[in-house]
Amino acid sequence: MDISYIHSLFLKSSGVSIDTRKIANQSFFVAIKGERYDANTFASEALEKGASYVIIDNESYYIDERTVLVEDSLVALQELAKYHRNYLKLPIVALTGSNGKTTTKELINVVLAKKFKTKATVGNLNNHIGVPLTLLSFDENTEIGIVEMGANHKKEIAFLCEIAQPDYGYITNFGKAHLEGFGGVEGVIEGKSEMYQYLLKQDKLAFINLEDSIQVEKSSVLKNYSFGIDKENADVKISEIKANPFVEISFDSLQIKTHLIGLYNANNVNAALTIGKFFEVEDIAIKEALESYVPENNRSQLLVKAGNEIILDAYNANPSSMAVAITNFLQLEKSNKIVVLGDMFELGDESKKEHYSLVDSLKNETNIQCFFIGKAFFDCQIAKDNFCFYDSFESFSKDLKDINFKNNTILIKGSRGMALERTLDYIK
Repeated sequence: MDISYIHSLFLKSSGVSIDTRKIANQSFFVAIKGERYDANTFASEALEKGASYVIIDNESYYIDERTVLVEDSLVALQELAKYHRNYLKLPIVALTGSNGKTTTKELINVVLAKKFKTKATVGNLNNHIGVPLTLLSFDENTEIGIVEMGANHKKEIAFLCEIAQPDYGYITNFGKAHLEGFGGVEGVIEGKSEMYQYLLKQDKLAFINLEDSIQVEKSSVLKNYSFGIDKENADVKISEIKANPFVEISFDSLQIKTHLIGLYNANNVNAALTIGKFFEVEDIAIKEALESYVPENNRSQLLVKAGNEIILDAYNANPSSMAVAITNFLQLEKSNKIVVLGDMFELGDESKKEHYSLVDSLKNETNIQCFFIGKAFFDCQIAKDNFCFYDSFESFSKDLKDINFKNNTILIKGSRGMALERTLDYIK
């Protein structure tokens, strides 16, 4: 595989596509095998729709000189992305972590965009396919690239770092996410810390949250730039944070009022502020960027519907993010509270314990109506007047039709597969 030749073809294209439903004219189609289909079969269709070249790994689908045959299309995509990254030689900020990656990535992007031409991971395209696609979206006009990295098992972050070769790295936190794949919390810490190992090996810099003891310990030998609340040794000193319900940050003489719900988002804001300071973005520009950002896609959104204030955080959930969301919700100075919680996925043998722990954490909250949705929560039932358990959203929806939601404060949170945003359809 002559990656320099493939790259020369890529530079003439309008960009990479792996989906014939989204083919742009003169694009570069890479046929990647999926679990349910062989994308090689779509090579001809891609060319008919306007692709300039297609990469395939099955010679049976060779068409003409516009077809590039390789041993493995996925490996070719990854190698092409790595080559392109080195071709551009632009600074790259990478981030990973158990919770808050996408929100933090978006915040970093809006802050740095005040001074630089930036490009960042779109949505959560953060895996072994998404990271290469992100790198290939960067071009000669990009001054800083921001790359989100996700993982559900060990060695994945190490692999993604070898492709993206970040100059700067940030780990949002080490939480109880993907426990099944990582083999427990210690596995999560080991897996996420692969970013630190890469930065150390390459003598690069890490951004560090001094409030996180694990970050402090794991990054002790790294070059770093830190932030903390009232910490004298921090490079960026945050004087105060609060949230009721929106996060507010006090920094030097600035008061930053965001549209983000919950104290658990404060560190995401602090990280973006810190990275902005490192890259010498002006303070007033940082304030403008952070105050202008409005979350979407079911991530910590505050909605008002039928007289209800609704915190919609239904994009994803794990024990760590669920716990901080509940803690934040409990401290809100509101009456008539309701929580709608959905199952957390990918917890393996820890699933029953973690679901029961969340149910147990609410057992003394007698003034909050609690709805638990999904088979995992259903298996953790305890008898309480203000607790309702359902084995599926469908069974929950039957009761929802008869519930008159009015003038409540409602938290909706669950794993993506639960699609709890459907609850909104019943609040009328």
